[in-house]
Amino acid sequence: MSKAMVELGVNIDHVATIRQARRTYEPDPVWAAVEAHLGGADGITVHLREDRRHIQDADVEKLRDLTQIKLNLEMAATDEMVGIACRLKPEMAMLVPEGRHEVTTEGGLDVVAQEAMLKDAVARLADAGIVSSVFIDADPAQIEAAARIGARVCEIHTGPYAHAFHAKGRDAESPAVLAEVARIAAAGEAIRALGMRFNAGHALNYFNVQPVAQLPGIRELHIGHAIVSRAVFVGLRAAVAEMKRLLREAQASAAR
Repeated sequence: MSKAMVELGVNIDHVATIRQARRTYEPDPVWAAVEAHLGGADGITVHLREDRRHIQDADVEKLRDLTQIKLNLEMAATDEMVGIACRLKPEMAMLVPEGRHEVTTEGGLDVVAQEAMLKDAVARLADAGIVSSVFIDADPAQIEAAARIGARVCEIHTGPYAHAFHAKGRDAESPAVLAEVARIAAAGEAIRALGMRFNAGHALNYFNVQPVAQLPGIRELHIGHAIVSRAVFVGLRAAVAEMKRLLREAQASAAR
């Protein structure tokens, strides 16, 4: 059986960031979702933060109505957010840690410390027919806890890998980078052994994505900032198409 192609979920939060800088109506994240789709995206990701700093409730409503590919709603595991997800029914809800003072999500969700609360949130989402994902560090204890709470998907936080890659001169063969890739690979193996889906994301870009895209069993990569940044210069459709090309190349190389 042929290996499934790793899918690309495009996070369009920062299209809304540009709009919110002026508190206006453009650029419209729905337009961004269409362009990402035309560029080859397999899914659209948005993070409805508690402080509504970029994506707004109306954006998620419109995206749910108009997006023709998978919609992944990133959110904190609060009653409010679980209620919104259960009403709108995205294909996937990804539970993430959230701090008001962070620039972006920093570090994975501590499932071990919040197991009972998260188990309840996952059960509510499952009852609404929504696949639950947890954004976690490449830590065996967190992976085991994710399985206990009933998560169907674990998205491994690739930030430490991306930071090592940048710090080591973009050398994919440096020991520090190889060690981070090995940690992600081991996490992926543990996730799959427990019957969950192995996804990854955070700080992935055009230069560091291929070693992660080559990992055995990886199903989806969620990438936002790098794609939106490149789109400023080349357009979103072209930026997404280039990222998809890199994913295809990486998997073709791994298969040889």
